[in-house]
Amino acid sequence: MGKGETVQRVVGETRVRVRYAETDQMGVVYHANYLVWFEVGRVELMRQRGLDYKRMEIEEGCGIAVVEATARYKAPARYDDELIVETAVLQVRGPVVRFGYRILRAEDRLLLCEGETRHVVVGRDMRRRPMPKKYAALLGAAASHTQA
Repeated sequence: MGKGETVQRVVGETRVRVRYAETDQMGVVYHANYLVWFEVGRVELMRQRGLDYKRMEIEEGCGIAVVEATARYKAPARYDDELIVETAVLQVRGPVVRFGYRILRAEDRLLLCEGETRHVVVGRDMRRRPMPKKYAALLGAAASHTQA
């Protein structure tokens, strides 16, 4: 990184609204739904960066399997809240990709949850394989985007 440059990660933003079915008896979003919203954010970030996950599966014969997921819950989301899912590529190393997430309530931008997922590129046989070059380049650029 040259003098005067700062690293500014590319962050995708996706909005979702909490449905009644996503809440528990206390009216709070059930914890596993945050993982679903992580996926929504991840797929949309890839789309925003010019990557089509469905095309990758069809044309390249591979997928990006989740091998680890973490979530830290800060405050509850409730029915009909509009949420912002912020997603960033944290690291690309060979066939391994790490994404980071922040889920905010849109009304006041209160941080509700943050987390990470780690993925490994696999073939149809579920064995690890190299990341297709096009995807490695675009995801790597998103992870290490610099701004002068």
